[in-house]
Amino acid sequence: MNDSVKNDASLHENAKTTGPTAAKTLLITGVSSGFGLALAKAALADGHRVIGTVRSPAAKADFEALNPAQAFGRILDVTDIELMDSLIADAESLLGPIDVLVNNAGYGHEGVFEESPLADMRRQFDVNVFGAVAMIKAVLPYMRKRRAGHIVNITSMGGFITMPGIAYYCGSKFALEGISEALGKELKPFNIAVTAVAPGSFRTDWAGRSMVRSPRNIADYNAIFDPIRKAREEKSGHQLGDPAKAAQAILRLIESREPPAHLLLGSDALALVRDKLTQYALEIDAWEKVTRSTDG
Repeated sequence: MNDSVKNDASLHENAKTTGPTAAKTLLITGVSSGFGLALAKAALADGHRVIGTVRSPAAKADFEALNPAQAFGRILDVTDIELMDSLIADAESLLGPIDVLVNNAGYGHEGVFEESPLADMRRQFDVNVFGAVAMIKAVLPYMRKRRAGHIVNITSMGGFITMPGIAYYCGSKFALEGISEALGKELKPFNIAVTAVAPGSFRTDWAGRSMVRSPRNIADYNAIFDPIRKAREEKSGHQLGDPAKAAQAILRLIESREPPAHLLLGSDALALVRDKLTQYALEIDAWEKVTRSTDG
């Protein structure tokens, strides 16, 4: 068997799950809608217990009504970092070990870089990056003590590829991708996996009411940005990706014997990231002499 075939076989084996698994306890942030709600429903249907964070008593009641015996709502804004340690301690004490943390809560910011206030960037990073990191820090001591766990960070294909008008969003997702990868290397000796899941375009409310859009005020950017904003608005709700199928993919991920550090979801993400990697390799080759010229 040649090396290529061996590698393919190894990857196929790693992707296998252990078959039907014992029920797990998942902590999912942001279960009111989108990926969080889809994943919570799928996990509950598979017999798992789900602790879901929401932002209001009404949303908590709606979530727990999905399965009164297995769904446990907790009210939390992921920017309320000081509340996380007590929330996790309470959950571990009352509900038992948290097997899987899914950092799903987040939102998209759209706006031309020059037009977008710096405060909008701070808020984007507070939610998408610092909120996720703080949640990991709250859960990690328990997982490390048990030498078991899986941390799943929902990033985006925008953590690999970029486009005009979402610089703040892409920046936050690039950051979470890098943090996830480095953290996974730190936690591997403790049997704790870390996976950054990067969806493409899915039929969630990311580009709808959940998106924060900066006002337009510089006409120079009209030609490059206005068509992109219009296309995104028109596409919202009609994207190729199905959140229910994404949920099934994530359930398969958490059952894997050797989960990957990165997982793309959606054929659009696959095509765009592959193209980015190809172009990146060409650019590296084109500038290789300059790169090597700096060696002492």
